[in-house]
Amino acid sequence: MVIKFDCARLEATPVKSRSPKTANSGLGHWMQQAPRKAAKAADELTSGSVHDVRVVLRRCRSLVDGFRAVDPDKRWKKMRRSAKGLFDSLGALRDSYVMQEWVKKLGQESDPVTPVLLAHFKKQESDLKQQARRAIKSFDVKQWNQWSSSLPRRAARLPVNSEVFQTLALEKLTAARRLQSQALKTESDAALHRLRIALKKFRYAVENFLPILHPAWGDDLKRLQDLLGEVHDLDLLRQTLTQVCADLPSPSRGRWEEILQRERTARIAQYRGMMLGENSLWSRWRSALPRGKAARNASLTRLQAWSSFLDSDLKHSRRVARFALGLYNGLEQAGVINSSHKNDRELLRAAATVHEVGRTQGNKNHHKKTEKMVVQLRHLAGWTHRDVTAMAQIARYHRGQLPRREKLRHLPRAERNKVKLLAGVLRLANALDADHRGSIQRFKVARNNGFVIIRAQGLVADSSLAETIAAARHLLEITCGLPVLVQPMPARLFGRTKPGSPRPHQER
Repeated sequence: MVIKFDCARLEATPVKSRSPKTANSGLGHWMQQAPRKAAKAADELTSGSVHDVRVVLRRCRSLVDGFRAVDPDKRWKKMRRSAKGLFDSLGALRDSYVMQEWVKKLGQESDPVTPVLLAHFKKQESDLKQQARRAIKSFDVKQWNQWSSSLPRRAARLPVNSEVFQTLALEKLTAARRLQSQALKTESDAALHRLRIALKKFRYAVENFLPILHPAWGDDLKRLQDLLGEVHDLDLLRQTLTQVCADLPSPSRGRWEEILQRERTARIAQYRGMMLGENSLWSRWRSALPRGKAARNASLTRLQAWSSFLDSDLKHSRRVARFALGLYNGLEQAGVINSSHKNDRELLRAAATVHEVGRTQGNKNHHKKTEKMVVQLRHLAGWTHRDVTAMAQIARYHRGQLPRREKLRHLPRAERNKVKLLAGVLRLANALDADHRGSIQRFKVARNNGFVIIRAQGLVADSSLAETIAAARHLLEITCGLPVLVQPMPARLFGRTKPGSPRPHQER
């Protein structure tokens, strides 16, 4: 079962705080654990205690990464940076412990390489412990506790298992799979490490945000992570062997290199067995996530969530989206436009959804800021780069100057015409709710004697709203090739809509 996303949940209304143990996100729980684990580790800094701190911080960071993809609040980035500082400071110490375990496992007492490696890592351990204690001491617990109170409340507005997080997982899966080809072709340290990190991000996205899928996938994901993690450990140990044991006899170093290569090859072979072929885990995971039209719809839901955190007037944006689709449907039914592309409505709806997000950076030229913000959205599942660019441009021209030829010169002629047409529809739809009060409830679109006539219920002639609407018609007029008249709806037409049927301005 997949939870459908309800945009109404994201309005700027107070959200009741949940107990950390019952919060869907788990963020509050893990954030509260971090200072406790760090304080406990500071006393002895054992391998286990250091590992525990890093696990908690890794969970916090992976949760933050998921929420940041939807909620652009600056506190997420600050909190992640704070966690990263302590996480990285403990990372080198943790690596030293892990390397010592590998040396003891693979080495022999009679081997001259073994004591040299152990002595090297033991010396490192002493220095790294001092660095780790300084990092724990400088960790700003007061600020962290403030974030652990405020950020989980924001996280609670995004339900786990929703389409929002399905698209996030799909994006992580796609990114990881893209890296696998190069990694297995070259088997280089760097390529396998990049694959390991990408697969780790996918694993955490599933674990944190899709708990409905994690029970079936968790063991395999952990096994893959262990395999690639051990390959990374072996690569680090080989690098250390080259640096530290250069003066030792070649036969001894050669035996170690053979051992490390054998262990590395065995793990890569296990990875190949799990991840290549028609029955690979990639295929199983991909089949459970949105495809085709479902992926596009899920990404649109994610856009709605993203814009809801940025838009101070969600009701206005929802009205504009309804009006835009209603205008498009009405113009099509009247024979004024011909829907030449099946995705035109989706593009229009998406542009209407995000057209106000630029206001978060100030009202001046907010339409231009909107375009820049939308263009920066990458890897929307089911949406091509051209789709995202078109969406950004349609949203940008919902107000301000008309789109000039040089601004759209990079687009083919058909694409330019589409952007201008949909921007013209959005511009007029935005004007219909220019007062942000919902004065216009519905409208009807007709074509008569060479005119497009829009009769709007709630419109008052000679009002400031009517003036705004009149000024917003021009782009639609030049793209349709017909004059557009927007008039008050006569009282005799108010009740024409049959009970239960969609209103003319609503999406069908």
